[in-house]
Amino acid sequence: MSPIPSKDPAGFPLTIPALLRSRCATRSEHALLICDEQVLTYGSAASRSAELAKALIASGAGPGTRLGVLFPNGPEFVVAVLAAARIGAVAAPISTFSTSTELRTLLRNADIDFLLAASAYRHHDYIATVRGAVPELDLTALPPLFAPSAPALRGVAFSVAHSPIAPGWSLEALLEKANEVDDDALSAFEEAVRPSDRLVIIQTSGSTAAPKGVIHQHGALIRHVHNLNKIRRYDEHEVLFCNAPFFWVGGFAYALVGTMEAGATLVCSNAADASDVLDTLERTKPTMTNGFAQSVAQLATDPSFASRDLRSLKRGNLYPIMPEARRPADPDLRHNMLGMTEMGSVCLASEDEADQPEHRRGSFGRPVPGVEAKVVDPDTGRPRNAGEPGDLCLRGPALMEGYYGRCRDETFDADGWYHTGDVFHYDNDGYFYFQGRRAGMIKTSGANVSPLEVESAILEETGLVSHVVGIDHPTKGQVVAAAIRIPAGRPVPDSDEIRLKLRVRLSAYKVPRLMLMVSEADIPMMSSGKLDLRALKERFREQ
Repeated sequence: MSPIPSKDPAGFPLTIPALLRSRCATRSEHALLICDEQVLTYGSAASRSAELAKALIASGAGPGTRLGVLFPNGPEFVVAVLAAARIGAVAAPISTFSTSTELRTLLRNADIDFLLAASAYRHHDYIATVRGAVPELDLTALPPLFAPSAPALRGVAFSVAHSPIAPGWSLEALLEKANEVDDDALSAFEEAVRPSDRLVIIQTSGSTAAPKGVIHQHGALIRHVHNLNKIRRYDEHEVLFCNAPFFWVGGFAYALVGTMEAGATLVCSNAADASDVLDTLERTKPTMTNGFAQSVAQLATDPSFASRDLRSLKRGNLYPIMPEARRPADPDLRHNMLGMTEMGSVCLASEDEADQPEHRRGSFGRPVPGVEAKVVDPDTGRPRNAGEPGDLCLRGPALMEGYYGRCRDETFDADGWYHTGDVFHYDNDGYFYFQGRRAGMIKTSGANVSPLEVESAILEETGLVSHVVGIDHPTKGQVVAAAIRIPAGRPVPDSDEIRLKLRVRLSAYKVPRLMLMVSEADIPMMSSGKLDLRALKERFREQ
């Protein structure tokens, strides 16, 4: 039997192990990642991930094992993902914003077998978070782990072990097992990885309260970022600054895997102080940017910003920090781009980075190679004509394998189309324009928030029905707002007390910034009996 090819006919590798070998052959000393003062070269990424991969093999991990990765952006995240990919395991990045309640759901929904986690990051104590998610976990005793609340979970390793954690729960203790596996054994695992194997499960809120795990395969995702790199002219000579978290698809695929495919350098920062982030930018001299513009707006307001030399920044969408001569006079006259977890990041874009004519204001470009797009009537499924709004549907090789644990017929229609729930129209030239989210998703500082998830949490914590909407915000895009219905005779609860309860259940960005306590009689309704969202949002704006 002939071996399954690990390369595309065009010559580029189609598995992460093959891609890493290819880059180390020519760029071993070149920086793959610079995160503040930490530098991870392609060579050190290979050696560190090999050690971790061997340790995981010795611990019983292998093809198909689901490895939870709970690290902020940085070398630890990259090494963990590479180690998983090299043995055929599936990386399952976990949001660093996760509460214990959210983590418990993620561990079960993705059937995570092993969890690698930072001990802490900023104000987050992940040891406490994991303990809250897995109550049976006794970190003062030695592994192995058997927990009914997370039945698949067999091991946890924290980056730093300290009292009262037993040494067996540390990443250092895990790495001591690496010498039990030799290089030949690791090579055998790597050679067995196929382009069709699962690479990652990325969590997305979707349009319902239950999170969904989006599955992407090695070959499909690498091909996709290869096509995207051609569009954005991203090659080995570029340095990309990205502020998107690696646990979301933009940071994982468009930034991290895209950088590896290009053989380039990725720059990120975990610094809390704006001046420290600017120090990193000046020192590393990025040529491109990508991420959430709202999240870098504070950099431009730092007192030192005017004196900073950021002339190396030539292209990208982080306009607040771009040199003034390279910022658009009107961002809406530059092509936007649509990224979706289900499509492995960007699916609508344009190579043209210049200002567009007025009639193309708000364009999201055209479908990128490997993506088919159409707009249909959401009720009948019939295709819409140019200019007519409808449900955006996507299909093609870049599309996800599916949602973890869900049947294909729950996810795709009979012809393989994925119905996004986003309302778009297209013009006669084939450019697409976003008009709204049919499911009402809220986008705050680049993060998706499901109104149903927040409404469910409010109901469980207070017993009160609420209506959650997104309200436009000048720097965050939108903020989460909740109108809570107060029945006659029921005392009005305190907003701050509700927020404190919600912070135990929800990531901080999901907790409503704005709250209205509204009597049943004062809820704005339309003549059809449906909630008048426009009137409700106007009340928040007045507030």
